[in-house]
Amino acid sequence: MAGARGKAPAKSAAKVAIPQLDWSEVRPSPVVLVTGAETFLAERAIRQLRDLLKAEDPSIEISDIDAASYLPGELLSLASPSLFGEPRLIRVSSVEKCSDAFLDDAIAYLGYPADDTYLVLRHGGGVRGKKLLEAVRAASGVAVEIVCAELKRDSDKYEFASAEFRAAGKRASPGAIRALVSAFSGDLAELSAACAQLVADASEEITEVTVERYYAGRVETNAFAVADSAIAGNYGESLGLLRHALASGADPVPIVAAFAMKLRTMAKVMGTRGGSGQLAGQLGMAPWQIDRARRDLSGWTGEGLGRSIQVLAETDESVKGAGRDPVFALEHMIGVVSARGGA
Repeated sequence: MAGARGKAPAKSAAKVAIPQLDWSEVRPSPVVLVTGAETFLAERAIRQLRDLLKAEDPSIEISDIDAASYLPGELLSLASPSLFGEPRLIRVSSVEKCSDAFLDDAIAYLGYPADDTYLVLRHGGGVRGKKLLEAVRAASGVAVEIVCAELKRDSDKYEFASAEFRAAGKRASPGAIRALVSAFSGDLAELSAACAQLVADASEEITEVTVERYYAGRVETNAFAVADSAIAGNYGESLGLLRHALASGADPVPIVAAFAMKLRTMAKVMGTRGGSGQLAGQLGMAPWQIDRARRDLSGWTGEGLGRSIQVLAETDESVKGAGRDPVFALEHMIGVVSARGGA
C-alpha cells in the first residue's frame, strides 16, 4: 500500500550498506530491521510483510520473540529447519530493550542466516542495541531497513490520509483530507480509523461536508475523545466533551460509532492471553488495537461490558430515528459506559 513517504535519516554511507525503505515499501529479506518511533506504521509494515509471505506460502511458520526477556539459544531454535521444511517468519519485538543474550545471538545469526527464514527486528529507538543496528546496517545482501519515522508535519499526515483513500479506491477532496488531518492530527492510528470509517460509510466522493457531518468540532473534541473519557470512567468529563461536540455541530451517529468501535474491540480482546503480535492474526486486528483495548479494559468486567454493548445498540437505534430524544439517549449511554456497565 502506498503511504506517506518520509526520507530516511541521513547516515554515513560507510556505515549503511543496506537499502533503507519507507514503511510502505516493505519487502521480504533474510533480515528486516524496522526502526523509528511511529509504532502504528511499524506494526502495519510488519503486518503487510506477514501477509505478503503468507500469500506466497500459506504454510509459513510464524514465531514471536520478546528481545527483553530473551533466553540464550531461542533464536537458533526457532530458525532451525522444521520437519516439513516450511518457511519461517520470526518477529522480534522490543529490540531497544534487548538482553545481552539476544545481542550476542542476533549478531552471530547475521553471519549465517537460516535458509527460508525471515527475521524481523523491531527497534523503537534509543541507544540500546546500537551494536546490533550497526551490524545489520553493514549486512549487505542480507538485510533491509524499514524506516518508520514519526509523522510530525501536517503535510506528511495529509499525504498519509490521501494514500489511505487511494488504496481503498475512494475519492476524497483536498478539503475533506485537510479537515480530517485537523481533527485527528494527534493520533495516526485514529486518523487511519477515521479514514476507514468514511470509506465504509460514504457511498459517494468524500467531501468536506461529509467530514463535517461525521467529525464536526473534532479539532478540540472528537468522537473518540468522548468515548475514551467515558470508557476510562470519567463521567463528568465525558458528558462535558459530548455537550461541547454537539454544540459544535457534531452528529450523534458517528459519536455512537466511535463507542461501538471501542467497545466491540474490547469485547474481542477480553479474556485473551498472549502477546499482541501473536493475537493480531487470530483476531483480525492490529497489535496496537489489542494493546489499546487491554488498557481500556482496566476495571471492566464481562458483565459490565455486555450491558454497555446492549445499551450501545439501543442508543444506535435511537439516534438513527427510533427514539424521540437522541441527546438523552447519548447521555444515558455515557452514564452506563462511564460506570463500566453498572449504572
